[in-house]
Amino acid sequence: METIDTLIEARWVIPVEPARAALEHHAVAIKAGRIVALLPAAQARLRFCASEHVTLPRHALIPGLVNLHTHAAMTLMRGYADDLPLMNWLNERIWPAEAKHVSADFVRAGTLLAAAEMLKGGVTCANDMYFFPEAAADAFTSLGMRAALGLIAIEFPSAYASDPDDYLARGLALRDARRHAPLLSFCMAPHAPYTVADKTFEKVARYAEELGLPLHIHLHETAEEVANGIQAHGVRPIERLARLGILGPQTIAVHGVHLDTADIALLARHGASVAHCPASNLKLASGIAPVAAMLDAGLNLGIGTDGAASNNRLDMFAEMRLAALLVKGASGRADLLPAHAALRAATLNGARALGLERNIGSIEAGKAADLTAVDFGRLEMQPVYDPVSHLVYTADRSDVTDVWVAGLRVVKEQHLQHGDNFELESTAELWQNLLRAGA
Repeated sequence: METIDTLIEARWVIPVEPARAALEHHAVAIKAGRIVALLPAAQARLRFCASEHVTLPRHALIPGLVNLHTHAAMTLMRGYADDLPLMNWLNERIWPAEAKHVSADFVRAGTLLAAAEMLKGGVTCANDMYFFPEAAADAFTSLGMRAALGLIAIEFPSAYASDPDDYLARGLALRDARRHAPLLSFCMAPHAPYTVADKTFEKVARYAEELGLPLHIHLHETAEEVANGIQAHGVRPIERLARLGILGPQTIAVHGVHLDTADIALLARHGASVAHCPASNLKLASGIAPVAAMLDAGLNLGIGTDGAASNNRLDMFAEMRLAALLVKGASGRADLLPAHAALRAATLNGARALGLERNIGSIEAGKAADLTAVDFGRLEMQPVYDPVSHLVYTADRSDVTDVWVAGLRVVKEQHLQHGDNFELESTAELWQNLLRAGA
């Protein structure tokens, strides 16, 4: 028999690739953090001798979810500035609070809280954009979570950096220092067209090309952003970015709520991806993204939660369901973004946008063992005709019981294996009191 580290048997294994597959009574064999084989459970027991044998008789085992857009540290601002449109939310509440409070300690604490929430909800990889990314790196890795860290660029000074060149220098130094960390990858992260100058965009595009990094940017989130961009530059923001070399297969356009037909064609022509954040878009009254047109154009669509300050939840199950329902209601086409496509958007499509599709996003031999187990045993989950449909339309994050990242179980029977819940709660309360006092 072949010796391995872990053998996980499940009622269903949903590999995502190939599409639509739902494998009954299968097992995943893991050795040295990677998937060795996916095969029927009966065959696996005969072939492998595992140090740990996990049986999940009423679960679906899926790839770990990929949250394609987060501001993890902003979890400390959950509920701090609700029921405001985006620019009022930023100018009147978020940016003043950040100017007073954001520090490496703030980012470390907020990211720990966010990573704990995401892991317990089945998210194994987050694409994060915020200040002090080195503190975020420490937080993600301490809980055993995978992260793509944004090397932020923005024109205004902060406690983190003094000017755009300083932001870029600090970010690139972090990337050089941590480039071999097994759970970390990096993105260039110019904040948005309305906060980044042409000169900075040109530098960002050059670094992204030279280093082979994805490029993560907010784009066409509001109608006001588009109108102001036309007034300031004479063209729509997306056209400006195309002229500056920002668009390409490495580009992750976040939100894309106000994309017209020509904008979508431009993104498709450049092979860009979109990070769709439906809950945040609705809560900030930014609008409903034209997902039907994006899908028709063949864009790679991933799903993100945005930060907890504008969503209040880092819940990819809720986001999958909302994305699938919104596109149907907005388009009048019930067949758009069916359950298997929504799950793919929340896993393999997100990995592809980050350039990580060869490593994560599906359950295939040779890939990292990033896995999420979802319990279908609740009465409210019965009966189960189609487990993929259940994952998107019926299950929620409270049904996640176990999570593995690179073969290590980081959530076991709904309990974090590398984190102190009491410490996280007390730290959150401390920062809440500080922000409330400074409001």
